[in-house]
Amino acid sequence: MLCTERLVLRPVTGDDHPALLAHWTLPDVRRFLFDGAPLSSAEVVETIEESNEDFAAHGYGIWLIELGSGTDSGPSPGPSPGLSPGPGLVGTAGLRPLEESGLEIFYSLAPAAWGHGYATEAARAMVEYALGPLGLPEVLAEVDEGNAASVAVVKRLGMTPYAVVPGVLGPMTRYRSTAWTA
Repeated sequence: MLCTERLVLRPVTGDDHPALLAHWTLPDVRRFLFDGAPLSSAEVVETIEESNEDFAAHGYGIWLIELGSGTDSGPSPGPSPGLSPGPGLVGTAGLRPLEESGLEIFYSLAPAAWGHGYATEAARAMVEYALGPLGLPEVLAEVDEGNAASVAVVKRLGMTPYAVVPGVLGPMTRYRSTAWTA
């Protein structure tokens, strides 16, 4: 479990399947995370199982983002469409391999949670976890050119661009943060 000022991030479990399926099938959520492709229930099960295996073998995977209890997080986004059952669930974040380049951070928030700074807070927790406890020399991010919100997040994190690669939705910029720049 990872905790930030306002958020709690915990590894996903099989019990999270309904919430993840609802969340990841929202068009606004999957637009950049899955290049607009809808995920089936079986694909969500497979993703959860792969995350559990990655946590067991390597210490990383997918975390569910929840509002922390007892913290002053400002206005609550309320029950987030696509992440029922709990009103504190706001999205997902994680670390995954980016081809042969290393691990990349990724995140998704329910639309009702947008604009509260949760993406930056969760992504910062991912970067700090990768460079700290996991001991990685660097952590990466790959952002679709049209995803202005995520471009802003990686810039707030101090990540620096190092490559542009083709993507399904157009060019994608790769960013990195090292233990020396984080």
